Amino acid sequence: MRLFVGIDLPSSVREQLDSLSGAGIPGARWVPDENYHLTLRFIGEVPGYMAEEIDHALAAIRGRAFPLTLGGVGTFSKAGRGVALWIGVEKSPQLDHLQNKIETALQRCGLEPERRRFQPHVTLARLDNPVESRLAAFVQTHNLFRAEPIDVTHFTLFSSLLGKEQSIYTAEVEYPLV
Repeated sequence: MRLFVGIDLPSSVREQLDSLSGAGIPGARWVPDENYHLTLRFIGEVPGYMAEEIDHALAAIRGRAFPLTLGGVGTFSKAGRGVALWIGVEKSPQLDHLQNKIETALQRCGLEPERRRFQPHVTLARLDNPVESRLAAFVQTHNLFRAEPIDVTHFTLFSSLLGKEQSIYTAEVEYPLV
């Protein structure tokens, strides 16, 4: 089972993000709106017994609900080429605190620590050798984007089934924040 922990987005925010997609970037594979989410921790492939342990560890996390605002546009690059286009997240100490709690809980389950620094974002498109000038123009045009604030009242353990055209994400368990 391939897993990750994330925050699902309300349909109103999905619609706002979807309005940006498909905008003239050759080499972009736009994420379908049903797959928009904010990843708190990618876990990867785990056996069934480990998924159960992960569920128990995440269920023990206590936290408060908090507001979150998506804003700004950016890219991730490898070797100077864009590989992903994303919407950022405005600074949120509550989000950082929740992510730290999740990371600690998962390490206690025996998972290796995440090596990458947490950079909260929602992926809009995966890029395959994009036309860099078009990508730069998109980022410049949309860099002031801000979604309506959302209330984060839970986080979710998702399973991910890789597909030819797109991955299929399934919300397995929701964990409330009060």
